[in-house]
Amino acid sequence: MKGLFITFEGPDGSGKTTQIRKLANYLKEKEIPYILTREPGGTKISDDIRSIILNPAYNELTDETEILLYAASRAQHVREKIKPALESGKIVLCDRFVDASIAYQGYGLGIPIKTVKSINEFATEGLTPDRTYLLDISPENARNRMLERAETEYEEGLDRIEQRHYAYHCKVREGFSNIYRENKHRICFIDGDRSQDQVFEDIKNDVMQVINGRYFK
Repeated sequence: MKGLFITFEGPDGSGKTTQIRKLANYLKEKEIPYILTREPGGTKISDDIRSIILNPAYNELTDETEILLYAASRAQHVREKIKPALESGKIVLCDRFVDASIAYQGYGLGIPIKTVKSINEFATEGLTPDRTYLLDISPENARNRMLERAETEYEEGLDRIEQRHYAYHCKVREGFSNIYRENKHRICFIDGDRSQDQVFEDIKNDVMQVINGRYFK
């Protein structure tokens, strides 16, 4: 039986990583087979590419190089980890996927959306999530969360993408909103400005409906 591909998206600071981990723990308690992974990254090669993409020292990285590195990391991730897990019948929980490239490199950097989609269509062989949870948050709250997280979790502070100016992150948020409007059949919109427990309750209720509908018809 084919597995279920679930992705989490949202602006930096939206809380998606916290929520995907909470969902992973919930599935573990329910003894539902799953894997938890992330982008960029997920495999050794993809993680090495991630270290280049997010390193603040690489200010000379061009927009074209950025989108191609993301796609290269994703291609390796899909073939080495995501597809084998799906083929074995597992649920794949992935922190970011193609929607992120459309929002960050397309809307954020101004690369034509058609180009972003074409590059990623090639990189993923057309793989599309079955369900996506989009956590929306105001740019102000997102910035505050990123700064708090950088102070408590990361010695190096904000990464190269997080350090970009306020206007860029506003464009990214707008991009995610547009992606949602075009894909309401796939994307579940979540208000991320609420408490972690309130957010997770919405995600948990929806994901169990998706799982039950997929596996227990």
